[in-house]
Amino acid sequence: MEIRVSYELGRMLGSGEVVGKLETSWDELLDHRDEPFELSFPSVGGDHSSLTLKAAVLHPCEDHDGTLFVCLVDCEIARATDTGHVQVVEYITSKTVSHLHDAVEHFQSVLDQCPADHPDRAAALANLASARLKGYIQNDLQEIDSTISLFRDALTLRPQGHPDHKISLYHLADALVMHYLKEDTAVHIPESVQLYCTLLSLCPEGTFLRLIAAVGSGVHNAIDDNLNIQVQRTVLEFCSPGHTSRPKVVDKLSLDLRTRFAQCGSIDDIDESIRLRREVVSQCLEGHPGRDASLDNLASSLLSRFRFQGKSDDLSEAISLFAEALSLRPVGHEFHDFSLDNLGNALRIHFNWVNNLVIIVNHAISLHRESLTLRPPGHSHRDATLDCLAVALVARYWVLHLQHGHPSRHTTLCSLSSALCSRFTQNQKNEDIEEAIRLCEESLAALPPLHPDRHFSYWKLREAYMVRYRIQHDPTDLSFGVENFRMASNHPTQGFPERILEAIDWVREAELYQHESALEAYHTCLNLFEDDMMMRSSISSRRETATGALRAAQSLPVDAASCAIRRNDLRQAVELVEQGRGQQWTLASRLRTLLDDLESKNPNLAHTFSELSKHLSDTQGSIVSTDRAAADQAETMYRKYMEQ
Repeated sequence: MEIRVSYELGRMLGSGEVVGKLETSWDELLDHRDEPFELSFPSVGGDHSSLTLKAAVLHPCEDHDGTLFVCLVDCEIARATDTGHVQVVEYITSKTVSHLHDAVEHFQSVLDQCPADHPDRAAALANLASARLKGYIQNDLQEIDSTISLFRDALTLRPQGHPDHKISLYHLADALVMHYLKEDTAVHIPESVQLYCTLLSLCPEGTFLRLIAAVGSGVHNAIDDNLNIQVQRTVLEFCSPGHTSRPKVVDKLSLDLRTRFAQCGSIDDIDESIRLRREVVSQCLEGHPGRDASLDNLASSLLSRFRFQGKSDDLSEAISLFAEALSLRPVGHEFHDFSLDNLGNALRIHFNWVNNLVIIVNHAISLHRESLTLRPPGHSHRDATLDCLAVALVARYWVLHLQHGHPSRHTTLCSLSSALCSRFTQNQKNEDIEEAIRLCEESLAALPPLHPDRHFSYWKLREAYMVRYRIQHDPTDLSFGVENFRMASNHPTQGFPERILEAIDWVREAELYQHESALEAYHTCLNLFEDDMMMRSSISSRRETATGALRAAQSLPVDAASCAIRRNDLRQAVELVEQGRGQQWTLASRLRTLLDDLESKNPNLAHTFSELSKHLSDTQGSIVSTDRAAADQAETMYRKYMEQ
């Protein structure tokens, strides 16, 4: 007896697809009477599928419930559909392309006989599209766009509320995913994500179609982190404890939760990540080949939570787990160097945050040095170990030589912050940049309000925020960066040259990221130039201003005016241009020196300058002469003298 299945819940076209055969007699089958019985299928991937059936005798002429048997208007359509399904099965089992072509031909003939208002047209469209998609997946058919169009037409005929709306959603989404996977084109990604989200919302928990939709959604995990986590949680619902796929799903979900925590800072994410990591560790008992990795992953999540909440228990447990992982990765293990650095970093954090015992940081330094011996020049991770070692060495120097109250302590804190910023740009670990920010804030706390070096601490703090903004694109970081630009540029006890350079950097960053503070940055810059010139008393110092920062931003007034125009503030644009022009003329006038002073230094040059000045004055008077020829000659001479 053949067992045929139709994947449509509504009107059935043909007898369905053959999914198996049952060797039994009619008498044995009918002995079950009205009692349901179970038919089991072979295990696939650890899952045991079965069907619950009931047997009954029905007469063809009877229509018991009006839906079980539907009178076929055209028996030829049903036979052609069944033949098409048989050919599809033959193609899948034998890989013979001729069977695929026969199947497509039969399904196309069925579609041709089902006009737009035919009740079986949606099923005919789906059958033809499914056969073509199978050929596309096996590279026996190259064209996919027409197949996607067939699935779209079927979905249109099965709107929400139709019994087969959900299966049609899945078919279309599956075709779009296959197009993405085979041709690496992202054109259909947004639509497929939307279809999967719709399907997930329509499928109750525990249904197999929900699992299929969740797994399909995972193809696009790089598109939307929140959707990816939702999908993995759905998959986890179907992987009960003991399921062969559960450890892999738990590991991926935990990693993605930790990543989202690093980006968004939701404590619920890191708590769930730790809970899942503990589950993996509990499944990897002593002797399990994956125990070292599970310990390492749990320790990393605990370390992330410690940085956020500052609970010493998390840090102590992380150090213990990193140490156990290192013991499971002895010398010669492929990940021995990684475990050395992980434990070294955790110890250095303990040294910085909890206990300044030098023995702790010495242990961290020795671990990093051992790791460095395993990563010779040219090794892809050598730079990371060098960074770790440098940070640990600076931390030790800070404690040994620059305890609280030392006048240079704030400088060392800023240097350590810069090293952490540099390492963050390479490994993008959020804990590095968070510590860099904390060190800058500590540096500011160590200085009185009017100390000149607060300028440099503001500078380093805005650098840390801007580094993180360039990588993570969090607008909050940009706002904090701008605030520290403002503080550094306006710090009253720092000299004008440093403040001007900081203001120029502020202008560049604000323009680059189109921040609303750009106009304020221009104003700050121009005002600092003006104040700097007012403070200069000697010719040499004025010349220094002219050749220094002013040359680096010679187009500043025009750029400032352009910024004001973009904000539809024409009045301010004019004022900025005039302010810049006035500054340049003021600076130029202050660069003049007395002719007597020049004559005492260089008489010949003074004489030449005096003669040129006289000629210029004479020719200027001649230019306004009514004699046109004399005026032209005077104009020529004027240009000549000006060139001299």
